[in-house]
Parts: sequence; structure tokens; C-alpha cells
Amino acid sequence: MVFILWACEEDTIGQGELGTITGKVVLEGENTPLENVKVTTNPVTNTVFTDVDGNYTLAEVEVGEYSVQADLDGYKTAFEAAKVVADKTVNAVIEMQNENVDNKVPEVPRLLFPADGAKSIQSPVQFSWSSSKNDDDETLYTLELRNGLTNEIETFTKLTDTILSVDYLDIGANYFWQVTVSDGINDEVSSELSGFSTLNPVDNRFLYVRNLDGNNVIFSGMPLAENAQENTNEVRLTDIGQNSFRPKKNPKNDRIAFLRTVGAETHVFSMDAKGTDLVQITSAQPILGFRPEELEYCWTSNGEHIYYPQFNKLYRIKSDGTGNTLVYAAPATEFISEVAVNPVNSFIALKTNDQFGYAAKLYVIDPADGSQKHMVQEGLPGAIGGIDYAADGNRVLFTYDVSANENDAYRQLDARIFEFELATSARREILTKKPAGYNDLDVKYAPDDGAVIYISTSNDGVSKKDIYITGYNEIDQRTKYFIDGIMIEWH
Repeated sequence: MVFILWACEEDTIGQGELGTITGKVVLEGENTPLENVKVTTNPVTNTVFTDVDGNYTLAEVEVGEYSVQADLDGYKTAFEAAKVVADKTVNAVIEMQNENVDNKVPEVPRLLFPADGAKSIQSPVQFSWSSSKNDDDETLYTLELRNGLTNEIETFTKLTDTILSVDYLDIGANYFWQVTVSDGINDEVSSELSGFSTLNPVDNRFLYVRNLDGNNVIFSGMPLAENAQENTNEVRLTDIGQNSFRPKKNPKNDRIAFLRTVGAETHVFSMDAKGTDLVQITSAQPILGFRPEELEYCWTSNGEHIYYPQFNKLYRIKSDGTGNTLVYAAPATEFISEVAVNPVNSFIALKTNDQFGYAAKLYVIDPADGSQKHMVQEGLPGAIGGIDYAADGNRVLFTYDVSANENDAYRQLDARIFEFELATSARREILTKKPAGYNDLDVKYAPDDGAVIYISTSNDGVSKKDIYITGYNEIDQRTKYFIDGIMIEWH
């Protein structure tokens, strides 16, 4: 009996040594309740989850000292001590921290190039900025670029480098740019806003062409500075993705005519000095003849029309593409390849050749009746090219390959510059100190007739072509004006 009574008394005492832990889980520093937090104890008793108000209750916990643990994704595990007393309720408020609370915000990007307020920036532009990392988080950059003329915004996202090259910027435009950095954890951080302007080609005096990625591209620029390794103020006026060549400045305004490949045809276009406001001038009657890049056309002296060849025919068309008229027809076997208009009268200088570029003639006609006025050169083997009129209208400039070489590749071996005086029919060579094995090609008078400008290249047919000038007071001298350029035109 005594034993039985003693055993029953022990059971009663054990059930009485239980207590309860209640509490609340909140965000540290803000006291915001956290819902669905997993709450356990150590030593282990049971597991519960907080309600919408962050409250929890751990019932029937044996008396003793515990560490109450709170776990929630995105937060650091938190602990709070609790001493359980029999038949009592102990309260344990647990404060949790966001797991990124110690993560450092990326540094503010510092814009390096173009500098704020920079002018005459050339395209393509290589933007650069700095933004040191504060921790091991991966950082991604966003560059936002706004055109001040059009208000168009271009955004470059998910950049991992602090350098970005951007092409096709408008010419003579103001741009504004800003860089934002994100580590995917903290709020994004943005740089200050910076502005710059692109190079304005209005004052550039020259137009020329360079081959880029298989297409001819038109540029404007100024002559090389002394000992310079790059062309000065060079501005690309036409797209790299289109074959555009043979620029011609309108004598009365800032319009620039040029040739462009359209499908299988070559047509005459015009644009403004910034390479915008494109107009296709020819359509039904394209320019045709011996090798498109060997073909020349020209503006009339008043700038209202353009003369251009189509095989043996010479057409005149208005600058807006209307009023296309046949002006002159050479014999059917003679292709008109080049044309120049006398600035003093209406006479036209023509260069014709056969389908291989040879049997070349250079002569002057009156377009009013098609009559021949002067024969500059005929009956000589070899290539002729680059015809131009002097400002006084009494001289014609051209090149001639004195080697008299003729071949299927139309390769010239010793092309030199000559001048023909119409009044006396006298011809003379303009000495340019041309190295042996080189050609002087595509020659033009300076607007004041004080110099000639031309293309100089090795006669191997594959070497780079540079642009040189020789002044009349510097006979037998040559000065490099542009690197890697062809089809030079005074602007």
C-alpha cells in the first residue's frame, strides 16, 4: 500500500513541472511582426510557427533553461534565452535581422569618359566609368544615353565591364548619360548625370571615302596635324552597312551628292553636311558603265542639276529627282566614265573608254548641241582618270598611266598628274615627287587653284591609299593630308 501511494504521488509531481513559452518574432529595429517563422527550442521540445501578428506559443515545456530559436528564409537565425518555471508562462520576444543587413551598398559610379561638358567627341564613343566593389556580390551596370536633339533614350543593360563602345551617334548632337549599378540585393546606385556633344562636321573642308568591312563609307575631316597618326576631326557621314562612295559637294549649298549601291544598281543620293536628310535622286535610270567605283558624275555650276553617265549616254537630272533628260550620246562602243562641268561656261569634259577601261578619250563638248570643242587626249594606250576643271575654266586636270600598261585587272603602274590648257592645247606634267612604283590618282584642283590634291598608293593594287597635296609654289613636293582615304573632294 505504501509503495502504491508513493508511485502515484511521483506521477502527480512530474506533470506539474511544465510551463509555457510565449512570445513574438519581430524585425529588428522596426518592430514589424514576422509571420510563419519557425520557432523551436534547444534542448528540443516542440516546433511551432508564428501567426500573422508574429505571435507563437510553446506549450507543455518541461521546466528548465532553454534557447528559443527562430528561422525564416531571407533572415538570419535568431536566439533568445528563456527559463521555464512550473505552471508559469514565460515571454520571449525574438528580434530577427535581414540576412543582407551586413551587405554593403555598391559605390556610386564615377563617370570618366566622355568628361562632363566635353565637345567634339567622335563616334564611336568608348564610354568608361569606375565603381569599386565593396564585397563579393556580383555587380551589373546599366548605361542610359539620351539624345538631346531627339530626346530618344537608349539603354544598355546587364553590363559586366566598366567600358562600353557605342557607334552611330548623331553628328553635332548633345548627349546625356548616366550609369546605374546593382548588386541584386541593395537598392540600385546611380552616378551623376553627365553631358557631352559630338563632333560637328560643318566646318570640315574635305570629304573622302574609306572601305570598312567590305563597304565604302564617306567621311569628312580636316588635314592631318603635324606628326599626327590619326585624321583630324574625322566624322563618319554614312552607315558602315551600306556601300556609299564618290561624294560631291553642291557648289551653291551644303548638300552632298554621293553614289550608293541599291540592290544590283548604283544610284545618286544627296545628304546634308551631317550625313542626314537623305534624298534618292535617281531611280528609273541608274548610273551605269565601266566599274561603278570608276564612274564620276558632277553638279551643274548653279547646283540645281546633276550630270551622270549611263553607258554611252549622259543624263541631267534635277536635285529633287525630277526632270531626267538625255543630254548627249557617245558612240555605242564608248562608255562615258567621268564628267566635269566648266565653272565659267556650260561646256562639259568627258572621259570615255571601252568595256575594259581602255581606248580612253578625254574631250570637251558643248551640251547645247553635242559638238566637240577640244580633244585633250586620245589614241594612247593605258588608263586616264580623275578629270577636273580649274576655276578659270581654261585648264583640265587628269591622270594618265604613262607606262601604257593594259591588263584585265585594270592595274595602273605609273599614273601621273597632267594639266591641259584649253586655249593653247599645251599639256604639262605636274611634278609631285612621286616615288617609283607608286600611282597618283583621282586628282582635284584646290578651290583657289593653288594646289592639287590626289590619291597616292603603291601600284601593287592592294596597298593602303593615302591622300596627298602638292602646291603650285611647292612643285616637286608632296604633303600627306589624310591617312587611308580615297575619292577626295573639297568641301
